[in-house]
Amino acid sequence: MAERSFAKEVQDLKLGEGDVFRGEGILAITKALLQSGISYVGGYPGSPISHLMDVLADADEILEELGVNFQSMANEATAAAMLSASVMYPLRGAVAWKSTVGTNVASDALANLASGGVTGGAMVIVGEDYGEGSSIMQERTHAFAMKSQMWLLDPRPDQECIVNLIEKGFELSEESNTPVLLQVRVRSCHMHGSFVCKDNVRPEFTLADAMNNPKRDLDRIVLPPAAYEHEQEKIKRRMPAAIEFITKHKLNEFFGEKSGSKTGIIVQGGTYNSTIRALQFLGMADAYGDTNVPIYVMNVAYPTIVSEVDRFCEGLESVLVIEEGQPEYIEQSISTTLARGRSATTVHGKDYLPMGGDYTAEVLTDGLQRYFEDHEPTRLGNRPPVPSAKPTLALPEVAKLKEVVPSRPPGLCTGCPERPIFTAMKLVHEEIGEHHVSADIGCHLFSILPPFNLGATTMGYGLGGASSAAFNVKGAKRSISIMGDGGFWHNGLTSGIGNAVFNKHDGVFLIIDNFYSSATGGQDILSSRAFNKRRNTNNSIVKAVKGIGVEWVREIDRTYDVNKMRAVLKEALTTPFEGPKVIVASSECMLNKQRRVKPQIRKAISDGKRTVTARFGVDEDVCTGDHACIRLSGCPSLSVKQLDDPLRDDPVAAIDNTCVACGNCGEVADAAVLCPSFYRADVINNPSKWDRFSNRLSMSIIGFLQNTRERFAVSFEA
Repeated sequence: MAERSFAKEVQDLKLGEGDVFRGEGILAITKALLQSGISYVGGYPGSPISHLMDVLADADEILEELGVNFQSMANEATAAAMLSASVMYPLRGAVAWKSTVGTNVASDALANLASGGVTGGAMVIVGEDYGEGSSIMQERTHAFAMKSQMWLLDPRPDQECIVNLIEKGFELSEESNTPVLLQVRVRSCHMHGSFVCKDNVRPEFTLADAMNNPKRDLDRIVLPPAAYEHEQEKIKRRMPAAIEFITKHKLNEFFGEKSGSKTGIIVQGGTYNSTIRALQFLGMADAYGDTNVPIYVMNVAYPTIVSEVDRFCEGLESVLVIEEGQPEYIEQSISTTLARGRSATTVHGKDYLPMGGDYTAEVLTDGLQRYFEDHEPTRLGNRPPVPSAKPTLALPEVAKLKEVVPSRPPGLCTGCPERPIFTAMKLVHEEIGEHHVSADIGCHLFSILPPFNLGATTMGYGLGGASSAAFNVKGAKRSISIMGDGGFWHNGLTSGIGNAVFNKHDGVFLIIDNFYSSATGGQDILSSRAFNKRRNTNNSIVKAVKGIGVEWVREIDRTYDVNKMRAVLKEALTTPFEGPKVIVASSECMLNKQRRVKPQIRKAISDGKRTVTARFGVDEDVCTGDHACIRLSGCPSLSVKQLDDPLRDDPVAAIDNTCVACGNCGEVADAAVLCPSFYRADVINNPSKWDRFSNRLSMSIIGFLQNTRERFAVSFEA
């Protein structure tokens, strides 16, 4: 997820009463927060929340004008703890992160928050990163909501609905003294739409008011005996208050025509749009989403509103519950509700739909068709052919492509400074043998895949160091633990390095410092080298690890030096020094560097200034076709091509135009003692007179030498 600037779009956050907002979902979410009168907002980036954090950062001046305190937090636990401001005071606050990994990190703070309850409205906006495009384990936030008795909002993907649910969500939180979770998927975050705005609201009770008038309420603090009362309060007062509010304000929605129907659909809000698309394919909805199929949309996924379920199911023979993911929490809740009311309506769900995986329009079309064929076939009637890729994928010529086209696992970007680190590690392993490697969350996790094939486990963001804790065994090969700079500040400093110091762990800890939280979009962190006027950056990782007791530390400030990287890794794995050995390998993320440098180069060229850009290539006459350079690099710009020479059957290495001239391929060839086929050429734009003269002189000399060689070859043949 690449960071982008929203500096222009955030001006729409100033729209007032009656104005129409048109834009992306994450901007609509931010506008809804401002209309709700929040006092503070924070979070931690991660898809699909990364761009929301970017929006908030770009809107910092607008937030300050409204008296809103925004912080990009150290991790999700820090963000969750921020909501404690709403426990004692009538302050509205919101935090955001990627779920479920972020919710897991924040679970301790959230459990305490949910137990004691809140006075002001507290909202957690979670990016539900579930499905085929996800980068994490496939779990759902729903379980946490039930476990801690936090109300889970899952809005229908419509900006007006999302904005309304955010505003009402704060009221719901205050009415029931309970924090709420607002769940948004990737499609909702990046969906474009419109809604009619309200004025932004400046909080009447400010953070300064709270600080100047401190308050304590022992009933809100999670200590015995109050903690036991909290459990009863959730059941006897908070839950009934929440149900009354949800019902009164009609947060859940009813669509379609129930009269004469035998069947109905109960759908969690976030999957509504895909459900309507599937009904359209089956001829039961039009292009505008209008349908006569009775649908109950649970924009509040938890708690289940018994009265609404009973009312919807009355007179229906069966209902289909559309709930993405497993276990089938909502289906079980609906079944229990109807069974207790002795309803004759039967409940279906996962018997027609997959237990796990994305509920795409294709998946839903198949399940809905089978459900209606079994329970109310007359609803289907005449319909156009349902679009499906299955017939095309079943064609023999398409199936054969699997044998020809190789799989393309995700990998590091072109020029990534982490690539030479893993090249060096492979070379060390070839020299002194394989070592156990614990990986971590971040770009470096791609080292687990080809061509590096390094790393055995990944246990959580910043837990690379802690993952090798059990392997502190004297006399065995030392373990290698990897973490990035983002993971280091998120969790790794204390749980990984601090633990290793305390337990005298005789392993190697490799911290990859690429100046940003690169995997989430290039946000600044504590050790970022750039100047940030709103944040304190340029804090040294080396000083941090030395500060908690690490004695053996090596810093490499240019990871592209493969020979140096290999030497330091070998030293760490073979030194007689006992205790944690920390290597901090630093180079700027190439993707972020190119974003900064390329506009500067383009401007310089357009201004007529002399610029020099490097290009790398492969000498086809020298390349042996062994391709060890590719096996030790994996750079996307490094490929192969077939020569026209009939005497050379094997393809040679080739570098395409996406090359960013990091020089890694040449470094690898040198460090691994490969063929010297890589060359560098400098491309000069707007050359000076000296450049033109030296070029003419060079070409003359080269031409003379080439002619001499040809004359020598002719005389030799004669």
